[in-house]
Amino acid sequence: MITSPCFQGGLPRARELLCFHGLRFFKNENRRHQKISRLLQLRRETDRMRATHVAALCLLALVASAEDRKLSSHAIALADNSANLAFSLYHNMAKAKETENILISPVVVASSLGMVALGGKASTASQVKAVLSADRLQDEHLHAGLSELLSEVSDAKTRNTTWKISSRLYGPSSVSFADDFVKSSKRHYNYDHSKVNIRDKRSAVNAINEWAAKSTGGKLPEVTKDVQNADGATIVNAMFFKPHWEEKFHEKMVDSRAFLVTRSFTVAVPMMHRTGLYDFYEDKENRIFVLSMPLGQKQASMVLIMPYHLESLERLEKLLTRKQVDTWLARAENRAVAISLPKISLEVSHNLQKHLAELGLTEAVDKAKADLSNISGKKDLYLSNVFHASALELDVEGNPYDTSIFGTERLRNPQLFYVDHPFVFLVKDNRTNSVLYIGRVVKPKGDKMRDEL
Repeated sequence: MITSPCFQGGLPRARELLCFHGLRFFKNENRRHQKISRLLQLRRETDRMRATHVAALCLLALVASAEDRKLSSHAIALADNSANLAFSLYHNMAKAKETENILISPVVVASSLGMVALGGKASTASQVKAVLSADRLQDEHLHAGLSELLSEVSDAKTRNTTWKISSRLYGPSSVSFADDFVKSSKRHYNYDHSKVNIRDKRSAVNAINEWAAKSTGGKLPEVTKDVQNADGATIVNAMFFKPHWEEKFHEKMVDSRAFLVTRSFTVAVPMMHRTGLYDFYEDKENRIFVLSMPLGQKQASMVLIMPYHLESLERLEKLLTRKQVDTWLARAENRAVAISLPKISLEVSHNLQKHLAELGLTEAVDKAKADLSNISGKKDLYLSNVFHASALELDVEGNPYDTSIFGTERLRNPQLFYVDHPFVFLVKDNRTNSVLYIGRVVKPKGDKMRDEL
């Protein structure tokens, strides 16, 4: 006889009790699984936080290591010289390119000149050193110093920025590059070497553009449409630079605004907005605003220099010297600034051959006078082209913003810095005091709008 409580009352009662206890069992199991799931989720979040913490510590260690590492006196001197070269070259280009965007990296130009000095002999090499204001430096100190400088400022890990730099020397197919030159230019300046068929210009142009596009991840699709005097040596610098802000812009605070190119021409651009604490200076006498925005780990800063209102940049550019920029920055005050900055991408390519010649590089570019025999072992080359091409992106990306200052007195009454007309900018390395980039934005990409003025 069955005496179990489950079967008292017959089979229906047994089924009812089984269902009740089974349901309670499954509920308990479900609770248990939920607890386990929550614990696993908590563990995963803890692991992620730990990984983030470790990554942050590693980055801080890298930055600290970079700060502890001392630059040689030669690298420091060449950083200073390249900053002076930045303004000389910019002014020379601004005269010839009144309505164009300008984008040059003086430290990369200096490295390319170092490579030319490496390939040059006698007065040709001496003249290159003079352009770099490095006449008194021994050759080995020149190359080691420029190599050290470029390696320092292009270290993406410590500066937390995206900067791809590729450099290549093209020569006519009849030239054989000397082994010693190939090894030395690769070691000091990270230069590749290639040959082009001077009889087939289209093929040469395609080869250069395809290499530049590939080396910049597609960011720089075209360096040139033509290669003049392809019987000489052609330098190509292909770069992509994307600053990573110390404090990011809010991705949802981007809208379409007007950028005034001239009084009769306006384009629509996406505009980023944010309010934060920045070094700001207003030069009331010259009617100019100056803003310094820290990048990455504050190893570098982007300095924006802009007239009060729409006008030709000629007046501002006459004031633009290294000493004047240093004076503006020294007088800047850290204060609340409401920034509106175009979210833009620029692709700019310059042939610097004539500009460098006007700065004193006359022999290397002269077919009759150039002695670049260290490149090939023969006096059969001259510098016919110096293509310097960069893609620049200004985007919202950066480090998380400091929420502790939101709603405080520090952000009250912010100064408006509204970038809706042409401006000059520099990317300044704070450790070496060199200029990573100098340029101007006159005409960003955008759809033409109706005439505004």
